[in-house]
Amino acid sequence: MNGDYTFTLTESERSEVGLAADVLTKTPPQLVDEDAWVSACRAMSCGIPQRMCEGLREFRHDPGPDGVFLFRNLPVSGEDLPPTPMVAESVERQATVGASVIVLMSLQLGEIVAFRNEKAGALVQNVVPVPGQEKQQSNAGSTPLEMHIENAFHPNRPDYVALLCVRSDHGRQAELRVASVRRAVVTLSRQTRTVLSELRFSTESPPSFASAAGAARHAVLTGAFDDPDVRIDFNSSEPLDAEARDAVSSFRDSIESAARTIRLEPGDLAFIDNRITLHGRSFFEPRYDGSDRWLHRTFIHLDHRRSRAVRPAGGHVID
Repeated sequence: MNGDYTFTLTESERSEVGLAADVLTKTPPQLVDEDAWVSACRAMSCGIPQRMCEGLREFRHDPGPDGVFLFRNLPVSGEDLPPTPMVAESVERQATVGASVIVLMSLQLGEIVAFRNEKAGALVQNVVPVPGQEKQQSNAGSTPLEMHIENAFHPNRPDYVALLCVRSDHGRQAELRVASVRRAVVTLSRQTRTVLSELRFSTESPPSFASAAGAARHAVLTGAFDDPDVRIDFNSSEPLDAEARDAVSSFRDSIESAARTIRLEPGDLAFIDNRITLHGRSFFEPRYDGSDRWLHRTFIHLDHRRSRAVRPAGGHVID
């Protein structure tokens, strides 16, 4: 795919995915968080159109320069949608069409996981604006969300984050912002990259977690010097000395220069490689009238064994 991971489903492909999602809405126990339903969904994920499987397999092999795979024209039940939730900690427990679609696609890429301390460990979470939380640096806010990787503080942070647009915001103001470290590091000096590769940073847990200890000292850049992974949240990561502070400032500038925006429309699903790509969100103005912006979100691991010691009974929720 030459690194261009934008995929628009044909009407035939959309129909196939829609049929699978419809079956899943009727599959006992019709509850997203139940192992039996997830197992059925995993099996059905093998049957999504071949062109989509090939694209996801290539993305898993190499996320390209941007680390984002955007699917367009997936089925969501526009006319049958209930009002956009307006409460904190909103999640999808029932196997709706939208929840079925995002889990179906996520399980073709890897294994779906959740965190006990975040939204009670629900596998499909709602990203919606919540009254009174406009200025929060969380999925409930509507002010600009700082660039970050998901759960940067956590040793078992996701390899991928999936965002499925169920409903757009009224004014089409909200934009997903993404920036790949692959594009950003080429503008940094070798000395800055060296500092960012050292254990001179720490990251506190985000407000969406009920409680969690801050991470130990860590590097911002890890792995191959010429093609590193990234670990930072510009809202909660802290440099621990003056030279580290200067390095983070330079890195922020590089990330902002590399950033691009994606306006998600209903039926758009973005997979973000959380190892190399930061994401954030622009400002938007919610109305709290039941028709505000609504995304579903899942977290995905490639190596499910990595977190087995902290997933009770081998389930999908990380303690």
